[in-house]
Amino acid sequence: MTELRNVEADLARFRTRVFALSVVVLVCFGLLVLRLAYLQIVRHDDLRAQAESNRTSIVPIVPNRGLILDRNGVVLASNYSAYTLEITPSKTSGWEQTVEDLSTVLDITPRDRRRFKKLLEESKSFESLPIRTRLTDTEVARFAAQRFRFPGVEIKARLFRSYPYGELASHVIGYIGRINQAEKEKINDSDDQANYRGTEYIGKLGIEQSYENQLHGTTGVERIETSAGGRAVRKLASNPSTPGDAVVLSIDIKLQKLIEDLFGDRRGAMVAMDPRNGEVLAFVSKPTFDPNLFVDGIDTDSWAALNEDVDKPLLNRALRGTYPPGSTYKPLMAMAALNSGKRAANVVIQDNLNYSFGGRTFGSPETDRPGPKDMRLAIVTSSNVYFYSLANEMGVDLIHDQLEPFGLGRLTGIDLQGEVTGDLPSQAWKRKKFKKPEQQKWFPGETISLGIGQGYNNFTMLQMATAYSTLSSGGLRFKPHLVREIRDTAQHASLKMDSDALEPLPLKPEQVDVIRNAMHGVTLEGTSSKVFAGAGYTSGGKTGTAQAIGLRAGEKYSSVKADEHKRDHALYVAFAPIENPTIALAVIVENAGWGSGSAAPIARRVFDYWLLGQYPNPEDMAAVRKGLAAAPIGKPLVAAEVPWPRGGTAATPSAANAPATPASAPASAPTPPASASAADLRPH
Repeated sequence: MTELRNVEADLARFRTRVFALSVVVLVCFGLLVLRLAYLQIVRHDDLRAQAESNRTSIVPIVPNRGLILDRNGVVLASNYSAYTLEITPSKTSGWEQTVEDLSTVLDITPRDRRRFKKLLEESKSFESLPIRTRLTDTEVARFAAQRFRFPGVEIKARLFRSYPYGELASHVIGYIGRINQAEKEKINDSDDQANYRGTEYIGKLGIEQSYENQLHGTTGVERIETSAGGRAVRKLASNPSTPGDAVVLSIDIKLQKLIEDLFGDRRGAMVAMDPRNGEVLAFVSKPTFDPNLFVDGIDTDSWAALNEDVDKPLLNRALRGTYPPGSTYKPLMAMAALNSGKRAANVVIQDNLNYSFGGRTFGSPETDRPGPKDMRLAIVTSSNVYFYSLANEMGVDLIHDQLEPFGLGRLTGIDLQGEVTGDLPSQAWKRKKFKKPEQQKWFPGETISLGIGQGYNNFTMLQMATAYSTLSSGGLRFKPHLVREIRDTAQHASLKMDSDALEPLPLKPEQVDVIRNAMHGVTLEGTSSKVFAGAGYTSGGKTGTAQAIGLRAGEKYSSVKADEHKRDHALYVAFAPIENPTIALAVIVENAGWGSGSAAPIARRVFDYWLLGQYPNPEDMAAVRKGLAAAPIGKPLVAAEVPWPRGGTAATPSAANAPATPASAPASAPTPPASASAADLRPH
């Protein structure tokens, strides 16, 4: 009986265990069913996409970069495709040995090695970097036959930027370069991250930098089916890229080349503008550089040669070079006196060639003539004493408040990055400029030399050209701009860049006429009369000679004894024609001496080209480059007939200078202020 009960108990326990196990099995099966339902129904789309991605890849399609053209359609920056030989350092056993082995197959120069090393320092080891660019078909075939020997090395087809005119207008056009780590991080933090997938180059300077968004275009994508080994099998879908917009500049590249040729090997800058709308017609900085050096990645030696050159070819002097304006400042001082009511045009000042103030004597150039002078004669003869006394009467703060609206001492707002403000002094400016309390006080004697454009005055040629555009137009003000039009090449649409007009200055016409007539007198009987003799138009101008270094009290200046980089700067500001100016300019030739000898002759040839369609002949060109010309020598050439480099032609503006008609295009550091006692004792 006991055994029977034990058997029944064992059976009961067995049934319980079987039931429990059955419940567990059913629960597990139920969970599997639920999981299957979740995967098949709830996550169906997600899992399908993941499965699809295992056999497809998304490849970015980098867009063609937009063209840069001048106002007449001449192409200044374009693209070309070429094969490159590239190394991914992380996939090699050592890049130095890889390069050595490659040099037995292809020609790899020391410059290629230096450039690759510089790129490697700026990039990461897993990035593909070019060791050779622009391979020929023969070189491509030679490498392809031995590709198995070089893991981590491959040939790629890439687009390259081309600047067909080399150094011409390089500071305006700028250049593109490989995206560095800082730029990459900035892109990754911006809304443009997706648009820069696959992009390795970006605008670094000039228009290339300032109009990067327009020039870059929109990146496309391709969906590629890949094998298990990752090799592309076929294209599944494609969303093509959109090429970048074409940027049309307001500059006339033939005028730009003329000016750069007139400078020759001399240093300096010129900005020429249309006072009616703020368009920049020429934007010159000399010396220049070849932007093509940066396209493949500049090597260390070439970079050092540019960066350490005493003439600073990488400095955009028109945008960032600041200089004392010298006597070119005097017409602006006269305008400030009239506008503020401090001195009338008919007030006569006795000019005895010396002005005493605070126990010091401020002198005049040896060529100046003594005698009574009203405002017009003071500008025509470039009287120092007249403007010493005017500066003393006005005071530094009134001078500042009157001239700052002309664009001096502040950013003009031009559509290029990197502009500097220059220095238009005031008492508040000095307190902000200097840190030591004893340096922050403004002394009355410091005001005197401001009247003749010396002292703390320092401006860019862009600011001076802007100021005289405003003065010549009777107070009309525009932000200077270099881009005239944006062309959407995909939509075949064009966006005209409207001139950004600022509030006009309330200048009285009769007062503006006083200054205009005085500056016209400079070209008839003053310091630039020999330069503008026989001109077929009327113009107003003012020469200037500005100190490059300060002189101690009583110290005499000698251009013969002075080191070249310490000699005076030659300046000229001008506008034409007098009746209705269509061009205004400011030019400086560094360390070249008198403004009438070196700067004014360049301005004369610019006006001849722009207003009369004339071009200097070779003899005249050579004389201007040496500072040995006044009025044009010999018969000028017809600008439209002067051959343009590489077989193309550029349009020449008509005499009336309406907007230029399209031409057949080619295929494709602040200076230290002068001491008050030694201010401007040289001829103007």
